[in-house]
Amino acid sequence: MRRGMRRRAGIGLLGATVVAGGAYAAGSSRQQNAYREQSQEQRINELEAQQASAPPPPAPVAAAPPPAAAPVDRGQERIKQFQQLAELKGQGILTDEEFEREKARILT
Repeated sequence: MRRGMRRRAGIGLLGATVVAGGAYAAGSSRQQNAYREQSQEQRINELEAQQASAPPPPAPVAAAPPPAAAPVDRGQERIKQFQQLAELKGQGILTDEEFEREKARILT
């Protein structure tokens, strides 16, 4: 019988070691969770302090309006168009009818 008891005692010691180790691990987990929570709170506080001490972001700058187009001298533009039409007619590219039709379009 003693032999059986020894085995039981040996298993009992081993079992107690496992249980104690589990309790240690559970306590360690609680400590880690508390540390994580504390670390998160510290990081949040640090970030809030950084934001509070940082200068405000620059105000958005409105885009400058595009430069106004130079006023078109309608008379000069028409003269150039007539010159181009005359060159095309002189080269034989435009017929008399096409020339008159384009001239009427420019004048309107």
